[in-house]
Amino acid sequence: MMAGPHQCSGAMQSRQREESSRVAKVVDVADAGGNGASGDGAAPPPGPPWFVRERIFYGWWIVFAGWGLMVVGGGLMFHAFGAYVKVLEEEFGWSRAELSLAFALQRVETGVLGPIHGWAVDRYGPRAIMLIGVVIFALSLAAFSLVNSLLGFYLVFALIAIGASLSSMLSVSVAVVNWFQRRRALALGVMSTGVAAGGLVTPVVVLALEGWGWRTTALVSGCIVLAIGLPLASLVRTRPGDHGRTPDGLPPAAAAAAAAAMPETSFTVREAMRTRAFWLLSLGHASGLVTVGAVSVHLFVYVTGDFGESSATAARLIALLTAMLVVGMLIGGVFGDRMNKRVIIVSAMFGHMTGMLLLAWSPSFWVLTVAVAVQGTAWGARGPLTSALRADYFGPGSYGQIQGFSSLIVMLGMMLGPLIAGIIYDTQGTYTPAFLLLAVLAGLGSLCFIFATRPRPPATALQRI
Repeated sequence: MMAGPHQCSGAMQSRQREESSRVAKVVDVADAGGNGASGDGAAPPPGPPWFVRERIFYGWWIVFAGWGLMVVGGGLMFHAFGAYVKVLEEEFGWSRAELSLAFALQRVETGVLGPIHGWAVDRYGPRAIMLIGVVIFALSLAAFSLVNSLLGFYLVFALIAIGASLSSMLSVSVAVVNWFQRRRALALGVMSTGVAAGGLVTPVVVLALEGWGWRTTALVSGCIVLAIGLPLASLVRTRPGDHGRTPDGLPPAAAAAAAAAMPETSFTVREAMRTRAFWLLSLGHASGLVTVGAVSVHLFVYVTGDFGESSATAARLIALLTAMLVVGMLIGGVFGDRMNKRVIIVSAMFGHMTGMLLLAWSPSFWVLTVAVAVQGTAWGARGPLTSALRADYFGPGSYGQIQGFSSLIVMLGMMLGPLIAGIIYDTQGTYTPAFLLLAVLAGLGSLCFIFATRPRPPATALQRI
């Protein structure tokens, strides 16, 4: 007999329930080797921790882990570097250009190792690399507390750069890009607010520097990195499919429909580097970081020196910078999944330019305050969206390596920004020419994003879908 429509419907629902049941029972297998496969007869690595397994989509726990690590790294070193510059200048008599060179060398180290870092993350998985990075970061901060020479200062900061880089943005971004597709910009934006939130720790670091001295502060910072960083890095997993989950936490049927409607093409590194978009995104990213690097290193001494304000006031301005950074990241994250990302990024680049022009002009403390707020908002809106746009263009398959090779160019911005500002200040006695030059570079960088259109997937990439 021919089955009636109700019987067919019931049979289909039964098969769907059985399929959902099988998916729900998939054993969580952690991606220790970066590919989610455990060899024949090998015991699978542990899956996500039991206390988070069923309560919330696991991708958000990875976002939380990345956020926490960025709070630690941003608060204890990245944003606090300007405060260290002040006390080291007073104790050792090193010039601002010499101290800025340490920050620049950090960026060189990160950029040069970027391709190796990206390859290692794609090969071994982000969790293993992040755990190694946390240990290096913590031990380097402890070694920093023993520094007595400029050469030792440079060597230690090179190690700090390696540890901080391995334990944060690039590594955890690989996992986030895999766990999110429709909400990718939001996830990267929320995670990146950790960098901003770390700036809110800067007043505490300043108090510690004034109360304990810089050596004790550095040593305690290393202990904090170890105590907080290791548990957070342990939460990271590479791909949702390795744990019976789907991107964005969608039901299996909805995930399959979304993948069919918007298939992601993954470029290899060589394929990506043959496109115009790869180079324009990298150059645009670098031009934005020129202003970020200069402000991060020199804002504290600019406020306390040129404006004659107290260290506490400078710390509050850094807190404002980071608060607006959070606002910008949330704006970029919310709207980045709903409208053209390049439009938001180009607007942010003009914000960078405006912020630097206001810093150069700054006839009053209030104009300085507005400049800091504009700079922070632009930084926040641009940063995560640039990473999301790169993932949209080139796919998640080789994202770590593509991001790593891009860092060879991107690091030039973070390196040259503080170095240019420091050299011009030492020779001219003022930051105004430096800020004007950096404003022009930010404006030119906006053109890179305007012309960085989506690349056409090569035939070889289409065959891998």
